[in-house]
Amino acid sequence: QVQLVESGGGLVQPGRSLRLSCVASRSIFSINLMGWYRQAPGNQRELVAVSISDGRKTYTDSVKGRFTISRDNAKNTVYLQMNSLKPEDTAVYYCNAHWKDVSGEYEYWGQGTQVTVSS
Repeated sequence: QVQLVESGGGLVQPGRSLRLSCVASRSIFSINLMGWYRQAPGNQRELVAVSISDGRKTYTDSVKGRFTISRDNAKNTVYLQMNSLKPEDTAVYYCNAHWKDVSGEYEYWGQGTQVTVSS
């Protein structure tokens, strides 16, 4: 089991930056997938970025070149650096942990942090 706590959301003008943090209650070293998802009003939750334990990272097309996901295993923390923010990035952003081990498959979510991009 793991608890995830996001922070760093807020109101920001278009073109500006924000950095989201997700702190886990246990080591994330062995967690295969640490990701960020977002959900805008009226929309389904969508994948934004994933950090894979082997070092690979994936991004949805709309954020490539603007967002960067990183993980600090020593701090049990995953970050999402968001640059050149656009109004369409407005959403609640959720941290996600997903892994498999000999006991089964596990997935946990944080409570979400609101990001609003508006002038």
